[in-house]
Parts: sequence; structure tokens; C-alpha cells
Amino acid sequence: MSKKVHEIIDILVCVFLLASPVIFGFPGTLGLLTYALGVAYSALAFVTSFKIIPIEVHEVFEFMIGVTSIILAYTLFDNNADGKLFYVIFGNCILLTWLVTDYKGTSAHSMTKL
Repeated sequence: MSKKVHEIIDILVCVFLLASPVIFGFPGTLGLLTYALGVAYSALAFVTSFKIIPIEVHEVFEFMIGVTSIILAYTLFDNNADGKLFYVIFGNCILLTWLVTDYKGTSAHSMTKL
């Protein structure tokens, strides 16, 4: 997927994270951590979009967010079914997006005009 499509997905992820505690009724730590992740992800998307950090740094942080989310699911939220399910699915979606994104725009199949 092209960087432009990835930017759109980043915006959707930010909105999703910031809305999730209300939509799913996350209480306490689960809600606060999800809001904090939404703010952090928004900041990452913002500083990448305005070229304050290079796309390679964004790529590394995105991978770390995906892995950390899955780790949180099985540690901090191991006894919370909603938190565990949310963070396993979220982490895997982030890793899948990371895997299919052409961050350098070098793929012959990259749709860089999108």
C-alpha cells in the first residue's frame, strides 16, 4: 500500500482509538490507556505528516506499537476479556498495516499517486 493510503489509515486509527473507550464502554485503566494510545498515535501521525520525523522512524514506531499492544493484551489485560480482545486485534491490525505498507515507495506495484 502506498504512503498516501497509509496516511489516511493513520487518521482513521487515531479517530478509532480516541472513540473506542466511549463506543465500547472501557472503564478505568483500559479506557485511559486507550485514550493515551490514541493521543500518542495522533502525535506520531502528525509529526510524520509534517515531516518532523522521517517515515523510517514512523515505520519503527508503528511496529513497536503493534508488538506492544499484543504484549499488553497478554500481561496488563490478561484478566480483562474486553481489553485482551481489543489489544490483540488492534496490535495485529497495526502489524498487518505495517507489513503491507511500501514506506519507501519503491515497489513496482505502489500506487504512489493515491
